[in-house]
Amino acid sequence: MQTAGDAAPLELCIESKTYLSADGTPVEVVRGLKLRLEAGSFGALIGPSGCGKTTILRIAAGLDPDFRGEIRTPGAGRLGIVFQEPRLLPWRTVEQNIRLALPAGDSAADLTELVDILGLGSHLARYPGELSLGLARRTAIARAFAGRPDFLLLDEPFVSLDQAIADRLRDELVALTTRTRVTTLFVTHDLDEAIQLSDRLFLLCDRPTRIIAEKSLPPSRGKRDKDIVASIGDEMRRLVSQMAAG
Repeated sequence: MQTAGDAAPLELCIESKTYLSADGTPVEVVRGLKLRLEAGSFGALIGPSGCGKTTILRIAAGLDPDFRGEIRTPGAGRLGIVFQEPRLLPWRTVEQNIRLALPAGDSAADLTELVDILGLGSHLARYPGELSLGLARRTAIARAFAGRPDFLLLDEPFVSLDQAIADRLRDELVALTTRTRVTTLFVTHDLDEAIQLSDRLFLLCDRPTRIIAEKSLPPSRGKRDKDIVASIGDEMRRLVSQMAAG
């Protein structure tokens, strides 16, 4: 598996993002957000439900150009993205879905290492309708990595999974992002998950959302002691409470 990523950081500057509600009222979702994620690192956007996390990810992915601001992406800008829903093509097998993301001229690339890490080796000939949600999510993650992205965006990829399956997928994601050193921005509303997986936390407030705190986390991503996770979590929750009271 080739190493992904680039020396340049991922930089987002969203001065304002507004949309019209059903009755035509302007709603400002994001205001004054500035984010810099160093090359090869794993950042997590953490904030309350509905605060605009997915909106930020869509802007970073280039899927929503209707905003005021600027985006600078690593390398050639090759993007890997994993949505909340796997979004697999039902008429293609697992292997065919993964190969859709391969660079032009590389359609015969060896996927063995990637599918082994994600436990998909015995499922390559199956169709999405035959898969559990956990296997479908693994396939979506494999597809995102197959294209050897310069940066990776993940929108709550473990939501609705039972704990054991989610824990295994988190371990697999840590293994892949550590091995490839791809610059990764991860969205979640689960603070403990964000602390366990990330190098850097970006804490968001409610709408119009912005970053209210950043925190660099200690080494051993994915293997942090529960007491460390709990301590950092308590620190972040106190910060949110103080800002709400102030």
